[in-house]
Amino acid sequence: MTTTILANRTAPSAHPRLRSVGAVVAGLLANVILAGVADQILHWLGVFPPWGQITYEPVPYALAVTYRAVFGVAGGYITARLAARSPMRHALALGVVGLVLCSAGVVAAVVSDLGPVWYPVLLFVITMPAAWLGGKIYLSVTAARIL
Repeated sequence: MTTTILANRTAPSAHPRLRSVGAVVAGLLANVILAGVADQILHWLGVFPPWGQITYEPVPYALAVTYRAVFGVAGGYITARLAARSPMRHALALGVVGLVLCSAGVVAAVVSDLGPVWYPVLLFVITMPAAWLGGKIYLSVTAARIL
């Protein structure tokens, strides 16, 4: 009986920092993969121009900002869910990583002709709120389960 009880317990993580990094990386990968798949589908459907062709038409960029915001929330949720402790802190850490990546996007858009500059700027603006909301949703779901 004792063996069964011990076998059913979740073993504590031997490397909590590794688990923390893994949670943030998982949230980031989820966000990047989902956005890449959505981008590709919209290119195939002709909503976005062919790869490598730059447009300044606002509709594709507005659509991309919308689904990237949703994927940012999902990434924050996944990060919070996988964190061993302090789920909101981990979700916000994902947001900080996103800010760094978005900053690079803003610089690239300013230096090169990659499309309208407002697009990466808007991604920068929504990154932290999306990560925060994902963490908040996770905390709300967890609190509802406890009740």
